[in-house]
Amino acid sequence: MQTLDVISVNIWQILISLINLVLLFLLLKKFLYKPVKKILQKRKDELDAQYQAAADAEAIAQEHRQEWEAKLLTAEDTASEILQNATENAKRHGDRLVADAQEKAEGIIRVAQNEAELERRKATEDIKREIVEVSGALTEKMLGREINTQDHHALIESFIENIGEEDGGNN
Repeated sequence: MQTLDVISVNIWQILISLINLVLLFLLLKKFLYKPVKKILQKRKDELDAQYQAAADAEAIAQEHRQEWEAKLLTAEDTASEILQNATENAKRHGDRLVADAQEKAEGIIRVAQNEAELERRKATEDIKREIVEVSGALTEKMLGREINTQDHHALIESFIENIGEEDGGNN
């Protein structure tokens, strides 16, 4: 028979092994598990804070974007208004220039018409004066003698020749 000493179960040894295992577990839990858990929680909190900061930054960026879009619309409206005002001012200025030019042109036309009227009157007066002179000369010649039809035609022709010579001398 063989002895069972080799295979025997030693309760004390099992109990000591269990106590060692529990002690090892408690030591690992206290010195390893809790610090590792704290480090992991700290990293999780940091990541949550970064995600929150990113979400806040995105919200702020969205607000700024909306503000800039509103400002852009306002700027476009302002630019359109400025352009419209400039166009209206240019049109008014152009109309004023056209009106001034038209007034000046009408003034020039009036002056030219007045000058033409004066020249016409002067020419009429000159013609009347010449007619008077010619009539005087004719009367003088007529009173100097009695004229018949042939003398009358000859007198008119000589008068016309004298006028032509006098005009030729004046020019």
